[in-house]
Amino acid sequence: MINLNLSKATRIGLNLVAVLGAIALLYLGRSILVPLVFAGLLASILWPAATWLNQRFRLPWFISCFSVIFLLILVSVILFLSFSVAIPQMVQDVSMLNDPIQQQITYTRIRSFIQNIFPFPISPDILPVDATQSKFFLSVADALNQKNVTQALLAVTSYSMTWIWQGVLVLFILLFLLLEGSMLAKRVRGIFGTSLETQSQVSLAFQEIIGSVRAYLLWRTFINIILGGLLGLCYHLLGLKHAWTWAILTMVLSYVPYIGTIVAGIPPIIDAFFSASPVTALVILLGYTVVVTIEGYIIVPMVMGRSMDLNATTVMLACLFWDLIWGTPGLFLAMPLMSSLKAVCMQVPEWRPWGKLMGSHDSEDDGLQRRIAELARRLEKEPPDATQIMDQSEAGDARSNSNHLPG
Repeated sequence: MINLNLSKATRIGLNLVAVLGAIALLYLGRSILVPLVFAGLLASILWPAATWLNQRFRLPWFISCFSVIFLLILVSVILFLSFSVAIPQMVQDVSMLNDPIQQQITYTRIRSFIQNIFPFPISPDILPVDATQSKFFLSVADALNQKNVTQALLAVTSYSMTWIWQGVLVLFILLFLLLEGSMLAKRVRGIFGTSLETQSQVSLAFQEIIGSVRAYLLWRTFINIILGGLLGLCYHLLGLKHAWTWAILTMVLSYVPYIGTIVAGIPPIIDAFFSASPVTALVILLGYTVVVTIEGYIIVPMVMGRSMDLNATTVMLACLFWDLIWGTPGLFLAMPLMSSLKAVCMQVPEWRPWGKLMGSHDSEDDGLQRRIAELARRLEKEPPDATQIMDQSEAGDARSNSNHLPG
């Protein structure tokens, strides 16, 4: 065996090269890795449901897997149709701005609102009476003309077709992961060695990763549904034309931390200007800010506990990094990926400081070591059965959530 006596600077340089190489592989392999990661996340959620169908109704495993995937397809189709039905009405509303009379009416409403909220008169040079004299309003109206809207719709359609193709690929990978999940878990454990200590480390890493990701996705989905329903009801009562479309958009974009909630709040405010009044738009702006602040800083930490123990700096940097590497899908995958990375770092002693750096609380190293020792003793008494990894992770996840739910 060759003994390389490398200096500290050389080791750091080699590590940096390895990191850059891994980033390059992530970028170049995004067409394969993105569907695979999406399928893996969905498998972690749907596995308990498929297991329940298999045990409760004695359905064959293939039928159980196919049933949960069919339910997923049904929900996706409903969401897609909700947006598709609303698009023609949105195009019609936007095309009304091409009418000079409608432009003047809209501009007058906005101008009156601005004058009412300012404590001093606004000069006509800054805010002209005639809409045709306002360069800013004319530039906005020109951007929303029929030609630009048509081009935007074509771009969205092309982008949607790409997502549909990726979705079909994800569904096939998901089916195979569900059918062969137990076998794959056993093979992965065998890659890292056969010693009891190694087996316990790998098993605990599986449990931590699957448990934290599953807890985050389930709780995030539950919170998004409640948030979307509440906002949709408020939008409907305030008279927005596309109230439930914006509610569904909020449900989807809330999977993207910080950025998603900001983007989801813009369309209903614009809708309120045209379908209701500027005052309604201001009410929606203030109300939406209050709701998402309470949701993000009170409800989410209280409900999720440490299932997604990542500090705000890590979350923002993760969103920027994964958006750079994988584009829009990376924004949706940033939180689960960083949670998985943190769980792996906490299992490797040399990487544990990096795991602590990403967390928002002090890590319980003693508790972690006790869990490793307990799992090692269990493996000594009973030969390891990799087919139970997913079930063990589910049980561990349930215990973790029960400890973090508000009392």
